[in-house]
Amino acid sequence: MEITGRCQLECTHCYAGSSPMGTHGTMTPDGWRGVLDQAAELGVTTVQLIGGEPTLHPALPELVHHALAHDVQVEVFTNLVHISDELWHVFSRPGVSLATSYYSDDPDRHAAITGRPSLARTRANISKALRSGIPLRAGLIDLADNQRVNEAAAELVNLGVPEIGRDRLRHVGRGGRGQPGTVGQLCGQCGRGSAAVAADGIVWPCVFSRWLPIGNVRESSLAAALTSEKAAHVSNELRTAFADRPATMCVPTMCDPQCGPSCSPACRPAGNCRPVGACAPDYG
Repeated sequence: MEITGRCQLECTHCYAGSSPMGTHGTMTPDGWRGVLDQAAELGVTTVQLIGGEPTLHPALPELVHHALAHDVQVEVFTNLVHISDELWHVFSRPGVSLATSYYSDDPDRHAAITGRPSLARTRANISKALRSGIPLRAGLIDLADNQRVNEAAAELVNLGVPEIGRDRLRHVGRGGRGQPGTVGQLCGQCGRGSAAVAADGIVWPCVFSRWLPIGNVRESSLAAALTSEKAAHVSNELRTAFADRPATMCVPTMCDPQCGPSCSPACRPAGNCRPVGACAPDYG
């Protein structure tokens, strides 16, 4: 659930094009609670709340509580720039975990990517989350030769982050430098047991496939979107595009809250990934 397009940062590669000028979209808290109700009825067991920066949405606490009331686990994907006392309490609830992105151990290089001197705050809140016993994973995105990604990974290890993934730049949103998204930027897992809902209600196979809408929860139910003719068409399109993919490839760390290190040794050094093969998107 991409609950907002607002963010304190303005990362050069942001697939959602988020910024301080972004908005919470047209979805209301009632609308988001309805999506959670429907997702639970469909058998969803985990929801990822993202943005933008989800901690800027005033309804984040109630959405977390609402999901947990349905026995749906929650991962909040946050930049960890600012976490209020109320949110630390929310994040400490059983069934809640955090994920964050990390770019460099060098403050200037980190700021060049995020558009703000944010490294110290993010690093401090990673440490606070771990001290508080809140499950947390981090994803490194390799954007530039002089970024010091390997040093950033070592720093995360020293901080005690138990799960560290790594991904390349995905040419979507600002990362696309003005070019439209293509299936070549997708990992091959889109829509397979998952879907994304935007702040305006649009449903996609995943947050990276933003040019492939399959419905809108403001106009119909989540189930109707996932079983629509448009969803079937997109599923077939992706199935064809993914058919020639390698037997094993890495899934972007931001995609899957449940992604573990059960993959081939060739992938494992680059982070957490899993076999996907020539998988066929499945919205059912």
